[in-house]
Amino acid sequence: MPVEKRTFESKPPPGLTGLEPRKPVVIVGAGPVGLSAAIELANFGVPSVVLDDDNTVSVGSRAICWSKRSLEIFDRLGIGDRVVDKGVIWQVGRTFHRDREIFKFDLLPEAGHKRPAFVNLQQYYVEEYLVERALSLDLIDLRFLNRVQRIEFNDECAVAEIGTPHGSYRLEAEYLLACDGVRSTVRSELGLEFEGEVFEERFLIADIKLDFEFPSERRFWFEPTFHDGQSALLHKQPDNIYRIDLQLGPNADPEKEKLPERVAPRIEQVVGTPRFEIEWVSVYTFHCRRMGRFLHGRIIFLGDSAHVVSPFGARGGNGGLQDVDNLCWKLAAVLEGRAPASFLESYNAERTLGADENIAHSTRTAKFMTPAPGMERRFRDRVFRLAGKHAFARAWVNSGRLSTPCVYDVPGADDSRLPGITKPGSVASDAPQPDGWLIDKIGREPVLLHAGAEAPEVEGLRNLNVEMNEHVQARYFGDQADAAYLIRPDQVIAARWVAADGEAVKAELAAMWNGS
Repeated sequence: MPVEKRTFESKPPPGLTGLEPRKPVVIVGAGPVGLSAAIELANFGVPSVVLDDDNTVSVGSRAICWSKRSLEIFDRLGIGDRVVDKGVIWQVGRTFHRDREIFKFDLLPEAGHKRPAFVNLQQYYVEEYLVERALSLDLIDLRFLNRVQRIEFNDECAVAEIGTPHGSYRLEAEYLLACDGVRSTVRSELGLEFEGEVFEERFLIADIKLDFEFPSERRFWFEPTFHDGQSALLHKQPDNIYRIDLQLGPNADPEKEKLPERVAPRIEQVVGTPRFEIEWVSVYTFHCRRMGRFLHGRIIFLGDSAHVVSPFGARGGNGGLQDVDNLCWKLAAVLEGRAPASFLESYNAERTLGADENIAHSTRTAKFMTPAPGMERRFRDRVFRLAGKHAFARAWVNSGRLSTPCVYDVPGADDSRLPGITKPGSVASDAPQPDGWLIDKIGREPVLLHAGAEAPEVEGLRNLNVEMNEHVQARYFGDQADAAYLIRPDQVIAARWVAADGEAVKAELAAMWNGS
């Protein structure tokens, strides 16, 4: 695939000839999370330096399934249309037990949203789009083949020692964002560990190219007759590339299982034909773990450097983008003096909550896919028998609960007469407007959303009077004629009222900027 072979130029950094001025933000890692953080910070006017020890996009599909919330974030980053246009939109999922289809679900696009529920697109495309976007922005200094070798920090700054093909140098930063993945050098340098469970099961991931079309749907098999493991998963991607995950068992030898003579027969059993090309193969184990804290003084952890889950449910890449969404407006406010440094504690609190939610879902998936002998196994067998006949049992079949945004524990005012879908802590729901989409109109600044009646004017807060329609009514107002919603720069609802007065809104706005 040509995109995998693309490389980016590595230039001698200015720090080789003298100490560079202290940077507001240094980001370690130019994967989807690190690049997204740099672009979002630039959206808030914050410059950054991005360091990566490579100069290519990733190999293999890796993260492939991007949720509606991630697509909305990509819109703010300037790559949303490219992702959707290139990606495969899917909505049908089929689940099998051995040779029998026990049920299927249809993620029919919910009317009144700009973006679909999920789009499949290989990570290397997403990285390429993000790199191109970052290179187009003057506030981002993207440095390839810059390997962080040592990290230290004090009350005033973080310091990175960096090696390049041109020599070594030091870089100081007000804040350093560790976006360098599950094997994070930054985390290792600080002597920090993950906490949680490592599952012994091994899984094979393969990208294959077929010369004919499979339907654009997710297929998951438990105990398939064509594979002697316990599960198999098939997803379609662009360019006639298909992602296959095969459970191998805890005793599988990773190196042997990646050999073409072992991989090819397994894949042929899945797709029913030898007419395919193997593009990429990897073997992995389940991890459901996270750091105890994501905030360590001047160093902040995001994405896989902070937490890691199984790939079933598409929670890894999507969860990392939600870290970016949560952090960047807060970090910008701290750097600009609009909020105290303690404001960043709210990132730690909210995103550890999000990580715990993802880990809980992934752990339940792992235990359903690999049940322990005895009660767990008997329960799963009974679920399979019931699911083929009764709709209520299908919710118990767990092949990976698909990623949805975390609802944060936000203490803002909440009038319970309003719909539950837009309670404080939830991401603001999209809806059509006469001249566009509501999610775009909310933007990345604090807004007071209302309809019809005049809303109070509060300094530092933009009023957004929305056009009422059935979607806006159902999602925001219910049976109320009007209401007001305070929405944060990450498009999360901070507070809501059926009848809001200026002092109440002003107090909630002040609390929002203090993380209280």
